[in-house]
This record gives sequence, structure tokens and C-alpha cells, in this order.
Amino acid sequence: MASQAEDIPFTFRRFQEGDDRPRPLSEQIFKADKSHKCPTYVHRTPPCQANCPAGEEIRGWLHAARGLEKPPEGESWQDLAFRRLTAANPFPAIMGRVCPAPCQQGCNRRVVDDHIAINAIEHTIGEYGRTHGLDLGEPGPDTGHRVAVVGGGPAGLSAAYQLRKRGHHCTIFEAQPQVGGMMRYGIPGYRVPREVVDTEIQRILDLGVAVRTECRVGTDITLEELDSSYDAVLWSVGTHEGRPLPVDGWDDAPNCLTGVGFLRAFNEGRLGAVSDRILVIGGGDTSVDVASVARRLGYSADLPDEERPEHAVVGYTAHDAANLAVREGAAVILTSLFTREEMAASEQEIDDALREGVELRDSVMPTTVEKDEDGRACAVHFAECRMEGNQPHPIEGTEFRVETDLVIAAIGQKGNLDGIEELDNGYGFMEADARYQLAGRPGHFVAGDIIQPHLLTTAIGQAATAVASLDTYLQGQQPAKPPKVNAHHFNLLDALRRAGREPEPYEPEAVRETDHSAFAIHNYEDRGAHEVIRHDRLYLGYFTPGKRPQRERRQIDPDGVVGDFHERISPLEADTAHKEARRCMSCGMCFECDSCLIYCPQSAVERVPKGERAIGRYVRTDYSRCVGCHICRDVCPTGYIQMGLGE
Repeated sequence: MASQAEDIPFTFRRFQEGDDRPRPLSEQIFKADKSHKCPTYVHRTPPCQANCPAGEEIRGWLHAARGLEKPPEGESWQDLAFRRLTAANPFPAIMGRVCPAPCQQGCNRRVVDDHIAINAIEHTIGEYGRTHGLDLGEPGPDTGHRVAVVGGGPAGLSAAYQLRKRGHHCTIFEAQPQVGGMMRYGIPGYRVPREVVDTEIQRILDLGVAVRTECRVGTDITLEELDSSYDAVLWSVGTHEGRPLPVDGWDDAPNCLTGVGFLRAFNEGRLGAVSDRILVIGGGDTSVDVASVARRLGYSADLPDEERPEHAVVGYTAHDAANLAVREGAAVILTSLFTREEMAASEQEIDDALREGVELRDSVMPTTVEKDEDGRACAVHFAECRMEGNQPHPIEGTEFRVETDLVIAAIGQKGNLDGIEELDNGYGFMEADARYQLAGRPGHFVAGDIIQPHLLTTAIGQAATAVASLDTYLQGQQPAKPPKVNAHHFNLLDALRRAGREPEPYEPEAVRETDHSAFAIHNYEDRGAHEVIRHDRLYLGYFTPGKRPQRERRQIDPDGVVGDFHERISPLEADTAHKEARRCMSCGMCFECDSCLIYCPQSAVERVPKGERAIGRYVRTDYSRCVGCHICRDVCPTGYIQMGLGE
């Protein structure tokens, strides 16, 4: 997205023309014998972090990327940023490639020009960590507790990581031959190369995580055995069953498949070609992946009947590469109930698919699957539709027919709960409360798509929250409800500790004047767990409009897409990522711009001495000089200063 700077009149002001009336009493400097005049420093959560389902401390690792927080001697900024990022998300190289980046939708910088390229910087940090062999540190002190993690997808692996960092032993039970879940069996390799998946998973396993693959709970091991052998169980079985298309003619047509099954067959190497005419029904990311994979696979006119694509998908056979030597581009049509603008899929992925030759027909609904004399689907009947909420309604007189050789429905997923039916809520999912406890089963917790299918980053964040509740349970306490703003938050004491400036021990008998005592942080308030800072609290006039850098993205045309399984995007160069991180407005946290120092007419604001300084503790106020003019608040770009000390 190009910069919008030329479309915005940059007249950010605290006071507008005509503001000539007195302020309310609560904003006046003096009120009787009480003062409301002095600044305090208030930490709030930036909207990027509040929008991140994984709960990353985005502002924190951007501080490292921009050089505001310095790494230890001998380390690069990427080393420090990697540690800060992976505290919440152990898959930066994967998520930097595939996350749709809801953080960027919330970025306050959009009000000035354009959002920060958060996802691109994460990609750069993740690639640095992968190519330089960075690890996830050491596991926590051994607690002696043993936890079973059922399912080795993004939620299960993230849970295992968080459990080991807390010192709990854990074993992952995975029904598939390899762990990875949708990262391995759902996302095509040209979006996330398999070596990237392998590296980021291995870092977690290196913490001492035990894995039992091809072991399905409910078949190979019982619920009772889990309960007797482990102190707690975390369910993260994912949703690997596609939903059938709810129209007449679908159920018994052999060439009607689900998107999940199609992508699994492709990622397992069983599917080497498709039919001539492919119809993909969906509108989300999975459907776009299916359509894009189908274009890459192409079709072979010499493919024998016994090697039709549906046989490879359901596992009866695998394609013989010798039969696929000559391939042509398949005609792929993607349909959606919603308009293109309202489709759930990533806009960039839709653009790429269209450029690569996929045809999109939006605002249409399937009504019937037509079959030939052999019982195979030969066409699908559609009608244009209008949406009322999530319910489509056909428009009379707009019916049409699309001939096809293969129909793939990517309209939703559910879990495979065979053998553990008592955990099924009746819809193919598991029921979790606000603390991610499994309903009716003490000591059982749940995370990921099996609660409700969503993003990979959502599964990662849910796993961290579920582990926090599980950890509290193992301590014999009742898990607490997650905070209103559930993320990895900035902590001033941690910042001081990292800088080697932890406050002195508290000695009650020595306390006389608290403002001169060194056991506490004065005039600072932490509201991060409760408040998200909006752009109207910032002084936007401080920021110079600029242009967001773009990652290099290979443009593949329809003629060149067949057989092209190479990665499409490249990470930003380190210098570009460093420069882009400096566009971050550090919403809700001081970034040491000196504006309050420069503009204070009383010289009441001063820098904290270097020996006491840390992130978030750069300036302080001499209240004997402060007259409550509010100028420091007005010129603070990040909204870190609030008037009315103690209120």
C-alpha cells in the first residue's frame, strides 16, 4: 500500500480555532487548595499489541530493532529483537511470511501516513534467527510436573514451549507422522518452505519436549491413561476435517473433495497433478491456497483414470511422476459468497492468485452439484446472491452453470474426535471457558482451532493463555480470568533489571520522604493490562510523513506458474528493517525524543541520571518547579504524559 501522506492535511493541533472559552474546572491549574497540575508517566498498550492474537510485545521488539533498547555487548539488534519477539511467539520466520497481520490494521501510524511494516520486520528477524542458529534459551527450573499436550500443531507446539519455559515436563501426542499441524500439512511450501517449518519446530523440541507421533488419543492411548500418567492435559488437536458442501449432489460424488484434504495430499507429496477444470468454493485463505496450488500443479492429459486427483487426495494412490512429464495449466475458478472486498482471504494472496491465472467469481452461491452417468460431478449450479450477515440469499433469475472435472469445497473445518466423543460439543469442537479450561474436566485445558478455527497466530496466543491457566492449576490455585488487554506487556521493573538498575530493597523503618526513596518508582503508573492508547492521545504533529517499504515479491504470470513452487517473498534487508522500525510512534511509552525537556518553560522536566535510566524511565519532573502549564503533555508524541498526578 502506498503512502497516503498526499491525501491528509497535516494540521494536528491540541487547540482549534475558536477555542477561546475557559476549560472545565477539572482541567484548570488550581482548584481550592488542591493542585491538579503535575504530570505523571502512564504506560498504556499500543493497538498493534492489542490487535495481535499471539500477544507479542511488538513495541518492545521494535524498540530493539530501532536501537532504542541496546543489546548486550557482542550482540546485534536482531539478537535482542529475536528474544523479545519469541517470548510470545516461537515462530517468527513462519508468521513473518503468512500472518495476515491484524497488528498493522490497528497501527496508530495509519492516521499519519501508513502502518508500520510490522510483519515484514518480523520476517527479517525470524530469518536472522533461523540462519544464525538462534535458540529459545533454557527451560525453566524443573517443577516435577508432567503435562500431556494432545496435538502437535501451532497451538500444541506453542504450549509445549511455554510449559518448558515454566519448567514443566511435557509430551506431545501427535496423530500424524510429523508435528507441525497446519503449518506443515495445510500451508503450501511456496508460502513457507519446509526447512523453515523444520527449524522453528526443532528449536522448541530442543528445550526437552518429548514427542510421540502416529499416536492418536482415543485409539492408541486412552483418556484414562492420560489422566493417570500426567498432572494435566492440554488439548490442541486442531481441525483437520473439511466441511462438506451443504447442497444436493455433493455427498456421493467421488470427485467432490474438501480443501483440507486436497492441501494435505499435496503437502504429503501424494498429489502431483489435477484435472483440467477445477472449481474451488470458499473465499478464505484455504480456498485461495487450494486454487493457487491447483494452478501450480497443472494437469496431465496422459493421467490414467486410476490416478485421478481424488484417489491421491483420499489416499488410495500417489501420482507417478513419470505420468506427469507434460503438464498444462488447469482452468481454476474460485467462487465466494462475499464480494472480493469482503472475502476473508488476505488481499495480497487474492491478488497473487488472480495474477497467476485463477478466475474469481464473487457474490455467488452454489445450489446443486450436477452428476454424469458415472456418478461423478460434472457441473455445479450457482445463483448470484446477497448476504444478510453470514446468510446468503439467491437472487431470482441469476442462475448459471459451471462445468468442472473436480470440485473442492473450502468452506470450513472441524475436528476429528473419534475415540474421544465425550469431549465433542456436538459440532466437532471442544468447549472452553474464559480461562481455556475444558468444560467439566478439571486439569484439562484447550487451545487452538478445536475451539474455533481462526489464524495461526490466534492458536499461538491461546496456547500461551491456556498454559498460564494450567500453570496456576498445577500450583493448586484457581486460574484467573485473563486481563482485559491480554498480551506480553512492558514491565518497568524488568526494564530496570535488564539495565542493571533494580530498585533498592524496601526497608519500612528507613522510609521518611518517599519521593527521595530508591525502593520505588515514583510518578509512574502502569495501565497496560487495562487500556489501549488511541491516536487522539498522541501529538501527531511530531511525526514526519514517510513511505512504508515493501518486501520484494516475485510476480508470476499465468504462463509461468505451472511447476513454480519457489518462495514468492523475500525479507527486508537489515538496514531497511532498522530504518522502518524508527517510524514506530512508540504509542503509550516514552521513546526519548526530549520534547518535554525542550518545551518546559520552568525547566521542571529533567533527564533521569544515566546510572538510573532505562526504557520508560528517561525523564522525571521536579514538582517544586512545575506550574501545571500542560505543555509537556501537549508536546509528548507518544501520549506517555498525563496531567493530574495521582488521578
